[in-house]
Amino acid sequence: MEQDADIIIAGGGLNGPALALALARAGLKVIVVDARPAPSRAEAGFDGRAYALAIASKRLLQGIGIWPQVAELAQPILKIKASDGIAGQGAAPFFLTFDSAEIEEGPMGFMLEDRHLYRAFLDAMTAQDGLTLMSDSRVVDHAVAGAGVNVTLGSGQVLRAGLLVGCDGRGSGVATKAGIRRIGWGYKQTALVTAVWHEHPHHGVAQQFFMPAGPLAILPLAGGHHSSIVWSEEEGAAQAIQALDDDAYLAALRPRFGDYLGEIKLAGARFTYPLSLSLAQSFIAPRVALVGDAAHGVHPIAGQGLNLGLRDVAALAQVLVEAVRRGEDLGAPDVLERYQRWRRFDATTLALGMDTVNRVFSNDNPVARIGRDLGMGLVNAVPGLRRRFVRQAAGLAGDLPRLLAGRPI
Repeated sequence: MEQDADIIIAGGGLNGPALALALARAGLKVIVVDARPAPSRAEAGFDGRAYALAIASKRLLQGIGIWPQVAELAQPILKIKASDGIAGQGAAPFFLTFDSAEIEEGPMGFMLEDRHLYRAFLDAMTAQDGLTLMSDSRVVDHAVAGAGVNVTLGSGQVLRAGLLVGCDGRGSGVATKAGIRRIGWGYKQTALVTAVWHEHPHHGVAQQFFMPAGPLAILPLAGGHHSSIVWSEEEGAAQAIQALDDDAYLAALRPRFGDYLGEIKLAGARFTYPLSLSLAQSFIAPRVALVGDAAHGVHPIAGQGLNLGLRDVAALAQVLVEAVRRGEDLGAPDVLERYQRWRRFDATTLALGMDTVNRVFSNDNPVARIGRDLGMGLVNAVPGLRRRFVRQAAGLAGDLPRLLAGRPI
């Protein structure tokens, strides 16, 4: 049967477009089905939502033609400081400092606003041969038929491809229709997300402050005087804080934020996100593969969500392109199993690692606090350990797909 595309991707957030560009630039025909109207997100003003992109993720964006469009809008992360403490009492005496000077590759990562990254993806998809973006459309069903998969859209239109990729988030409809179950649990925490203007420049330093109710990340944005805030609190407290007016919200934030950046003011919209762990029991099914949050939703404690998804993108793109070059059916079980073997263990290990860190630090047990503070002090005092952590945070550890290593597929 004639196919409309080699691959159909459900979901046009960030992972979906990244995968589509990687595949289309390698000569495959790709359709991206995005439930949202394309221009709305790209035309948004500053709201503070941003991503911490590891070095490896920057290499992937370079390889698919995105990085040149956003490089001047990105803020290099030159240092990461992590400390334990209680709001209003300051940081504990032991802390961690990761410095980009400890690795040869340059800054450990970059902060980039969502609106800039999505605009670059939208422009690139529009210009890319072999790639079709279907905005304001939704995948509602799929069925394996012979050597392909029939994909039904909300309009009733049926498209046919060799493979359907679910990039449609934690509540993935693709995964549900494929019979893929999930395991996970809620953290009884909610992330409060906003942006602040601060009096003193941040100098490219990202701060992670661990408090009993959950971590507070202060992430530097371009320009020197704005930072993105990801502030985790117990669910009830978070709802109460979100309901406050701006002045009262700032009054709640200030004792947690501290005064190291001087006076602060709200500078972006205010969002909340419930926090949970969600892992698909399989990353593949007949003629289906899952990528990003559709496969694994993790705690934002280390800002690794998008980086983890882009690792999936790079691995799946390499597996599929190599299979096609060898004359294999790109949706065959053995091809998809290569992707799962490459990614499932790494993604699950990282997700559970972030879960453990959150549980260890999100409590006020004095014995646990002494243990974790001494642990941070030990890591900070040993250059070899620090360097290993820096390279891990930069996405430079493990079996890297070619795009993450800065090489073409």
